[in-house]
Amino acid sequence: MSHSYPLAATALAALSADAKVARTRYEAEAAADGLVVTSLETEWLTPARDDLETALAQAAQSPAHGFVQNYEDAAGNTVLAVTYWKLAKTKAKAPKAVPKPTDIEADHTDDLYFKRATKKPRKGRPVDPNQLDMFGASVVEDGDGSE
Repeated sequence: MSHSYPLAATALAALSADAKVARTRYEAEAAADGLVVTSLETEWLTPARDDLETALAQAAQSPAHGFVQNYEDAAGNTVLAVTYWKLAKTKAKAPKAVPKPTDIEADHTDDLYFKRATKKPRKGRPVDPNQLDMFGASVVEDGDGSE
């Protein structure tokens, strides 16, 4: 079973049993009712000994799975690591509409990578015939056509 995390503004609110639950950020954004999901946040809580059992019971009743880990600090106090989808207090803005292209534009991709659009044949020095014989014996012609 994979982990699922509650959606809340604080770690204490994430411990409540009525928090919405999501496994991925996409699920969290869909379940956030228009609120902005800022991040997957982990907060460390050190509840008082009296409140520890209540906090663990709330976490057990939550529909989320694996979002609370128990640790112990140097003094022997129980520390809870609560991971949750942190919600901002502001509503999410509607996404901007992507403008539709009105007319077909020329593709200038080659201009980004190449100085010239076409490659012309190389002019200049002739190729050294010894460079052609790289992997075995070959017949090299002289300039007059005889071998």
